[in-house]
Amino acid sequence: MRTYSFLTVLLWSCMFHAIHMRPSQKRTTKHLRSERVTGLSENDGETLHRTKRGWMWNQFFLLEEYTGPDTQYVGKLHTDQDKGDGNLKYILTGDGAGSLFIIDENTGDIHAAKKLDREEKSLYVLRAKAIDRKTGRQVEPESEFIIKIHDINDNEPKFTKDMYTASIPEMSGVGTSVIQVTATDADDANYGNSAKVVYSILQGQPYFSVDPETGLIKTALPDMSRENREQYQVVIQAKDMGGQMGGLSGTTTVNITLTDVNDNPPRFPQSMEHLTVPSPESAPPGTPLGRIKANDPDVGENAEIEYSISNGDGSDMFDIVTDKDTQEGIITVKKHLDFENKMLYTLRVEATNTHPDPRFLQLGPFKDTAFVKISVEDIDEPPVFSRPWYLIEVDEDAKEGSIIGQVVAQDPDITKNAIKYSVDRHTDLDRIFNIYSGNGSLFISKPLDREETPWHNITVIASEINNPKQSSQIPVFIRILDINDHAPEFAKYYETFVCENAKAGQLIQTVSAVDKDEPPRGHRFFFELVPEFAVHPNFSVVDNKDNTAGIMTRRNGYSRSKMSTYLLPVIIFDNDYPIQSSTGTLTIRVCACDSRGNMQSCNAEALLLPAGLSTGALVAILLCIVILLVLVVLFTALKRQRKKEPLIISKDDVRDNIVTYNDEGGGEEDTQAFDIGTLRNPEAREESKMRRDVIPETIFQIRRTAPLWENIDVQDFIHRRLKENDLDPAAPPYDSLATYAYEGNDSIANSLSSLESLTTEGNQDYDYLSDWGPRFKKLADMYGGEDSDRD
Repeated sequence: MRTYSFLTVLLWSCMFHAIHMRPSQKRTTKHLRSERVTGLSENDGETLHRTKRGWMWNQFFLLEEYTGPDTQYVGKLHTDQDKGDGNLKYILTGDGAGSLFIIDENTGDIHAAKKLDREEKSLYVLRAKAIDRKTGRQVEPESEFIIKIHDINDNEPKFTKDMYTASIPEMSGVGTSVIQVTATDADDANYGNSAKVVYSILQGQPYFSVDPETGLIKTALPDMSRENREQYQVVIQAKDMGGQMGGLSGTTTVNITLTDVNDNPPRFPQSMEHLTVPSPESAPPGTPLGRIKANDPDVGENAEIEYSISNGDGSDMFDIVTDKDTQEGIITVKKHLDFENKMLYTLRVEATNTHPDPRFLQLGPFKDTAFVKISVEDIDEPPVFSRPWYLIEVDEDAKEGSIIGQVVAQDPDITKNAIKYSVDRHTDLDRIFNIYSGNGSLFISKPLDREETPWHNITVIASEINNPKQSSQIPVFIRILDINDHAPEFAKYYETFVCENAKAGQLIQTVSAVDKDEPPRGHRFFFELVPEFAVHPNFSVVDNKDNTAGIMTRRNGYSRSKMSTYLLPVIIFDNDYPIQSSTGTLTIRVCACDSRGNMQSCNAEALLLPAGLSTGALVAILLCIVILLVLVVLFTALKRQRKKEPLIISKDDVRDNIVTYNDEGGGEEDTQAFDIGTLRNPEAREESKMRRDVIPETIFQIRRTAPLWENIDVQDFIHRRLKENDLDPAAPPYDSLATYAYEGNDSIANSLSSLESLTTEGNQDYDYLSDWGPRFKKLADMYGGEDSDRD
């Protein structure tokens, strides 16, 4: 490296000469020349004058990426204070000091210890100072210098993207801009041509070109068609060193797509296309018959086509719509077809682009024409009625069998098959109407009632006799016309009363009437008393001329004691023909009222009650009586419940109570009273016997045991049963008392029966009962002593 020829020479005369080094201003010496520094020396008390610094710093330059065998020499530090005796020590601080840059502290030589990369860091700022080893003081103030890294061409140009994507409309002119690519070089653009990039095209000619300086890609051929080729791949190279030999380069790929423009008109496969589409004459409007398509090589909205019928003898019978998904024309039926009227139609169909491009109109009209022939097929059609629906009006008093109307249908085919009529019974479940199958005349089968059903909606079916499957239906609406066949009657039930203190001419009730009939001029009712009561001594009827009437009193005062209820028959007439009338009877009760005419009581029994006893008081009295009766019933029920308590309440009661059964039995000789064989035959006992003195929680099934011998001893039998009950987990609880009708062999006290005492001549002595202990105390008190006998 040339650095060896750039060695720094620091002279004692403070002159600094170096090759390729820029002299810098003496920042620290200008203002220090006359500076006076006070310090300790051999002559204390004398003022010392600091000599000016004997070094200056310039900029040092190093080449990056140094690969020599030795460390790269940077320069040398030296001060005029250095006498060469090794008393001074040079110290380097700053960017990379000690790691990238090392200094010989004795000589001041600086070396670069590592390979440097300008792209990582191009400038290093360092500070140097000289220190007296003995005193540790600086002999010169710290100064700053710069080391700059010179660039070499070690970085190739790099594009901002690895792959670019661009698009341009087809049929574009030469020189149309497509996209601009950019490459950058990390080398120093201010030093040589290492960062000067030149663009060139490696792939994509002759369709495209690139500007060598800007990287702008342009079209190089005119009228490139998307229909011929849509995708292009262009490779662009960027080379530094101005494109010269030895420069580094990088490449990128640009994918260019030609976008579509509407430069192609639609075309039918043939200039004169004949399409025969069979169409059934029964097809309803809107039925699709077939499809026709014109081809357009364009895509998207440029390929959208609008179909229309421009001319032809079937333009009023057919229509065509565009399928937006397939860009096909769908021919549909516009009106009902009739094979008998016309069998063949010819249509002129036109296909037109919906988004033409004005730049390409000179290429010709963007539309095409084709002719379509449609033939109508004859089919067996069902009968057709003369109307879409029928409305028939009939009086409700029409006689059964009367013809009320007629429906007419005919076969539209050339054969004109005979028609048969019928009524759909699902619409006439009551079979009120019927029809003559030959001519379609409707007649009545049952009486009509407008008030019950004012309208009847039935369906009439017409079918071909030769082919009953060919049938059609028609709705028939039958309106029942009203006749005056119902008499008017009161609108509701009236609860009418008159006060005892009523005056003559007083209105006590207003009545109205209703009629099920509906006359065309509306209802008009008249009210009057029946002829027998034309001059009623108590009440009168006044017609208000508005379909209501008022009931008026004819005398002063009414008495409940004499007459508590009056019956007033009223005749109601209507004004329709024939006139209908009915008689309604009003029940008028006589009631006690206050001074304002408000009803208080209408019962005649209320006269027998004391004055001042109101209805509320009577209700309270009755309620008290009911409560007393309920309490009595509850009290009686509780007493009966107490009497039904179990005989044995607790364990102690077994010892202290004597249960009397008022039936002594016949003794041992009475073999009819009790069969001792039951105890000897376990099979004869009851299958399930529940206790009577407690409520059982669970019904236990009695466990069967092995049968016993017939001659087994009764005592042994009882002991076995006791043992079985003790070991049985389903046996009754331990506090229960199991009683067996067996007395034992003999009793120590002998017989205690009082019946035997009658056979003895003298009185029997029962004093020994007192010796048996407290258990027989009560028995001893009953039978012991003469006093008890006399008692």
